Amino acid sequence: MSADAIDVVEFSDEWAADFAALNYEWIETYFAVEQHDREILDNPRKYVIDLGGEIFMAVVDGQAAGTAAMIPANDEVVELTKMAVSPLFHRLGLASKLMVRCIEWAEEHGFKTIFLETNSRLSPALSLYRKFGFTEVPGDPDSLYTRADVRMERQLRVEN
Repeated sequence: MSADAIDVVEFSDEWAADFAALNYEWIETYFAVEQHDREILDNPRKYVIDLGGEIFMAVVDGQAAGTAAMIPANDEVVELTKMAVSPLFHRLGLASKLMVRCIEWAEEHGFKTIFLETNSRLSPALSLYRKFGFTEVPGDPDSLYTRADVRMERQLRVEN
């Protein structure tokens, strides 16, 4: 399958179940599902879209194959979260396509910084984030995720 067959689309309610399923699958593979996961995954409109955020879906031949969410923390900072790609679609470049779209969206909406929280065990994810210019910063002691032992940020171009 070529990368040309992949579309990255914005969230609509038809994708809500797929957004949840993709994320529950990866979280349950590596960690335990936490309360904040359930809030976002079971109510994406309330916890992402209604807050001014966006959810992107990587779609291959009409099938949800990957996802990532952007949740504003304030007017200048946005969180990249809930990035997941189905194991059936690994090695197609979906994570990179999602990452490009998330960064574009953040820039289009005037954010200055993207942050994310992840875990040091997730080497492929850490490599992806570094490839896209994220660097490690001190962790947030008030993180809503017990599994988050790495915090990364990427500064964005700011138009004057």
